[in-house]
Amino acid sequence: MPQDRVALYLQDAHDLSEGIELVKYAEANHFEAVWQAESRLVRDAIVPMAAFAAHTARLKVASGVINNWTRNIGLLAATFLTLDDLAPDRIICGIGAWWDPLAQKVGITRHKPLQAMRETIEVLRRLLNMENVTYHGEFHYVDGIQLDVVHGRKTPRHVPIYIGATGMKMMELTGEIADGACLNYLVSPKYNLEAMDALERGAKRAGRTLDEIDRPQLVICSVGEDRKKALDAARKMITQYLGQQPHLMKASGVKQELLDEIHQVLTWPATEEQIESAMHLVPDEVVQMCTASGSPAEVKAKVREYIDHGATCPILYPLGDARLMIEIFRDGYRS
Repeated sequence: MPQDRVALYLQDAHDLSEGIELVKYAEANHFEAVWQAESRLVRDAIVPMAAFAAHTARLKVASGVINNWTRNIGLLAATFLTLDDLAPDRIICGIGAWWDPLAQKVGITRHKPLQAMRETIEVLRRLLNMENVTYHGEFHYVDGIQLDVVHGRKTPRHVPIYIGATGMKMMELTGEIADGACLNYLVSPKYNLEAMDALERGAKRAGRTLDEIDRPQLVICSVGEDRKKALDAARKMITQYLGQQPHLMKASGVKQELLDEIHQVLTWPATEEQIESAMHLVPDEVVQMCTASGSPAEVKAKVREYIDHGATCPILYPLGDARLMIEIFRDGYRS
């Protein structure tokens, strides 16, 4: 097996049956985990996670990431207890603060996101520890509840909690209270230096070190023999996300003038025509700054940049031929 840690990221580009086959192929090629997205109103993370867990024996299965606003805390804990029943000690709860305008459009006001996340993780962790929990917070109010297993394991569950943080205040909170940070994609490696400082500040508040916090990072990976085609696939993804998700716009390192140009063309949700009409605004250097795109050698070199800037494991989001990407990374990213 390779020494390098490598994980797979799936969103909604593949139907579930194909996703299951890709996950099995990733496990056979020494990947350590699969992270399933839940970012738009298209596919929830839990159903695919269950499918992936049921069809693998070793691979860790993570939510990458769910949000802390739309599931009642009791249901959230019961869901991850159930997933752990299916794949003991292989489940990771990745959770994030979500984003606007999507949250607003479904009637959720994301106020005090740091306090909301702190309360969610505290109550969730206690419930998964099989405690009887009374907690009267601003966002979670529970009275004497527990995961009251009647049939099956009654022991505490080992489900690490990773925060999908992008802003530095959330990054500090992650360093203080979480098992790991799921670092975002569409950022440059230089962004990671600021993120590491914030994680370390939070860790120190809790008497921990940065090394005690796992730091896997989502990385868009567009690889192929046709370099232009690979770059264009990533360009389309960048255009869509930078035009619609303000937190990624702010963290990307892309010049504000370009972000403003893209934002003028795109609405939410963006149409295919809008995305394609704005793609030409994004030059190759921006594509390669924020993604691992191009030839096999180029994508491996870019992944190494993220690792050299503090990430511990690339979570590769395949654009194009997912099997080819898995094969390229089967022996890690240093070869």
